Amino acid sequence: MSTKKTTNTPAAKRGRPTVEGSKRQAVLAMRAAKVAAGGEIKRGRPAGSKKVSTDITVEVKAKAPKASKAQRQAAMTQKLADAIVADVNGAFEA
Repeated sequence: MSTKKTTNTPAAKRGRPTVEGSKRQAVLAMRAAKVAAGGEIKRGRPAGSKKVSTDITVEVKAKAPKASKAQRQAAMTQKLADAIVADVNGAFEA
């Protein structure tokens, strides 16, 4: 006596549904007609089709390190003090 169970269930349809009159069906029909006429179907965008130029020169400039907040404040204070001194000296010369 066999222990195998058999079921007669139909296989499920996989992939895109077939919709008559759709753009996809028209494209598939055109492809089939081209193959039937002896044409060859290739991929639309072959792998490795991009041409990369190797004669590019890239110039990299090193950035100066950014001053700390304390250094920027000290520089601003010095500029302000220089401006005040120049203004005062200008007032005494006149």
